[in-house]
Amino acid sequence: MQSGNLTRREFLWNTGGGLGGLALAHLLGSEGLLASERPVPRADLNGGIHHRARAKRVVMLFMSGAASHVDTFDYKPELIKRDGQPFDPGGEVELFQSTPGATMKSPWDWHQHGECGKWVSDLLPHLAGCVDSIAFLHSMQSKSNVHGPATFMQHTGFVLPGFPSAGAWISYALGSMNDNLPTFVALPDSRGFAPNGPANWGAGFLPAQYQGTMIRPGAKNPIYDLFPGENDYITPQSEAEGREVLSRLNQRHQQERPGDSRLEARIAAYELAARLQLSAPEVLDLSDETEATHRLYGLDRPETVDFGRNCLVARRLLERGVRFVEVFSGADNGFPRRNWDSHEDLRRDHGMMAASMDQPAAALLKDLEARGMLDDTIVVWNTEFGRMPCSQGSKGRDHNPDAFTAWVAGGGFRGGVSYGASDEWGYRAVENPIYCYDLHATILHLLGIDHEKLTFRHNGIDRRLTDVHGRVIDEILA
Repeated sequence: MQSGNLTRREFLWNTGGGLGGLALAHLLGSEGLLASERPVPRADLNGGIHHRARAKRVVMLFMSGAASHVDTFDYKPELIKRDGQPFDPGGEVELFQSTPGATMKSPWDWHQHGECGKWVSDLLPHLAGCVDSIAFLHSMQSKSNVHGPATFMQHTGFVLPGFPSAGAWISYALGSMNDNLPTFVALPDSRGFAPNGPANWGAGFLPAQYQGTMIRPGAKNPIYDLFPGENDYITPQSEAEGREVLSRLNQRHQQERPGDSRLEARIAAYELAARLQLSAPEVLDLSDETEATHRLYGLDRPETVDFGRNCLVARRLLERGVRFVEVFSGADNGFPRRNWDSHEDLRRDHGMMAASMDQPAAALLKDLEARGMLDDTIVVWNTEFGRMPCSQGSKGRDHNPDAFTAWVAGGGFRGGVSYGASDEWGYRAVENPIYCYDLHATILHLLGIDHEKLTFRHNGIDRRLTDVHGRVIDEILA
């Protein structure tokens, strides 16, 4: 082998048939010693990169299609008072696909809840019981009223494709807490992908190993190609022969392209796949959960079983060390509606989506708190934009990027508070307007990360999740 100048990596590649090299690549990656990677700490509750962390993991619940703030958490008595009257907030009103209809009150009544007295629509009775744990952001805005770009913005901070998702940035910054599970997991709606599909959990220009791993808990094969035996044409002998060929190809590629991060990403992916064959079935097997837990998440009811299963799996992933989990409510557009995009019939479509989401989302909050995990877990509920205070047709609402509501809980956030406000219509954010940059900056801050210092050099620019914007929303921190 002409071992005079042989490196440790070359020695392991040559003597171990590639397996030693795979192990070495994994160990170097976990220690931040690969050429394409930054050194990363294994953050715990007191860890973080730039300052003491309050949280160590994140779960995001994303309402694809644009959940209406004026029908969920942003109580507007003026809409009730002016129902059926002309909608005239002053100035030209630009809508996505319609002309302004009459002012339209919510089809659901509103009541105050919790010690904080938060007004919540009767559409969400279970989350209404959790308001004392939640910080509501009523002045969110988006730079687009089109689903794809607006969804990109909430996930990556940009309306254009090609940028890393928040989960990928956090994975890149903090690394893994469990070598046997992915650092970042995406759980799509069982009915299909949200707009942009897997790009919502992509790594963009970050090393590919930081992209999210998609798991579909309700599917026959929750993780694609997890087990070779799922394919009839793969035998134990052919799998072994394939691994041997792969190791030779990897060795040749590595020698010809030193420092190529794509191979390192593939090595990490293969290593993770091998470990997932042992760890994933245990995480996805819900039979060891109590009957009370199944009922809590709504697994005993057809309308809540899909989202409830995903929320329960999210909790199991989080407690086993997964750093970032995203759970989607809603798929891409279809008819009848299978997301929150209620242009035609708000009562029907939001009623269906809320019935599937409300109980499981509340269950996740309660379960995390009962297990002592909410203190160091950030829960984010978000959507791409809001909906208009006026009617579209007679029963729907059009897109509204100028005001919508998100909420956060746990992980260092104050509970029972509201930040920012929209105008009397719920049309524009008028008090402390904020964008995803501010939300992302605040999440990173609680994870021990300064959003201005978390950068990656790409095409001559030090890119970051918050672009050139963002401030930490100190007012909602405990």
